[in-house]
Amino acid sequence: MIYLGPAGVPLTSEERTTLGGLRRVAELGLNAMEIEFVRGVTMKNELAKEVGKLAKELKITLSVHCPYFINLCSTDKKIIAASKKRIIDSVERCHHMGARIAVFHAGYYGSLNPEVTYKMIKEAELDMLDTMRSMGIKEVALGNETTGKISAFGNLDELVRLGKEVCECEPVVDFAHLWARAAGKINYSEIFNKLEPLKMKHLHCHFTSMEWTPAKIPSAGNERRHLPISFDQPPVEPLIKEILERKINITIISESPVLEQDSLVMKKMFEKLGYEF
Repeated sequence: MIYLGPAGVPLTSEERTTLGGLRRVAELGLNAMEIEFVRGVTMKNELAKEVGKLAKELKITLSVHCPYFINLCSTDKKIIAASKKRIIDSVERCHHMGARIAVFHAGYYGSLNPEVTYKMIKEAELDMLDTMRSMGIKEVALGNETTGKISAFGNLDELVRLGKEVCECEPVVDFAHLWARAAGKINYSEIFNKLEPLKMKHLHCHFTSMEWTPAKIPSAGNERRHLPISFDQPPVEPLIKEILERKINITIISESPVLEQDSLVMKKMFEKLGYEF
């Protein structure tokens, strides 16, 4: 099954609320929406339940993006504690709305080496999973997103390793971020090959075109800004063909500046290649 939809309320939604956004997603013939808590978790649990009920009626799959202000490998324990709370608050809303995954950027290397960073993040996520179990939340995955800057934890190898060691911690593949980190290069087949050992029943991912700038180390880059997918950087059609050939169950959230417009472009491309929604 393939799910397509925007990151947040569609730009063409007259009602600028989550509920209004869901109705607009359905009107457009899309079937996914990521609820954006990027500036903070302000949604109450009662509204989360209402959102989940409407999404179920409209047959829209939900996900949540946690706040940006997260660093699980900070040298300041207060920052780690606050980061965990932001993620758990997001997970709690996931639970009430029936969303399967809470997506976040886990942290920054800073002065730490990659291995120490990895161990700190793994420890923090195991602790959050214990908290989730104590809350009776077992169906929500922690979604570690691939990041677009080399200063941030979250290359694909790190996230696959974490997924192998902790099955509730799933990689969320942001193809534009991988494109930027690799200085404008991407190999979709290689990405899916690396994910295969995880035996994931469903892959959650993000897509947009991306402008990047060279990093200080060779053959590496950093994300600069999101662009409409008409820029074709990274290329769209090879990704769609790879998904169809492999019969991957996937959700693709559009983080393009034109949000739902590019979800619809992708939908047409899938249909042109024979997929029926």
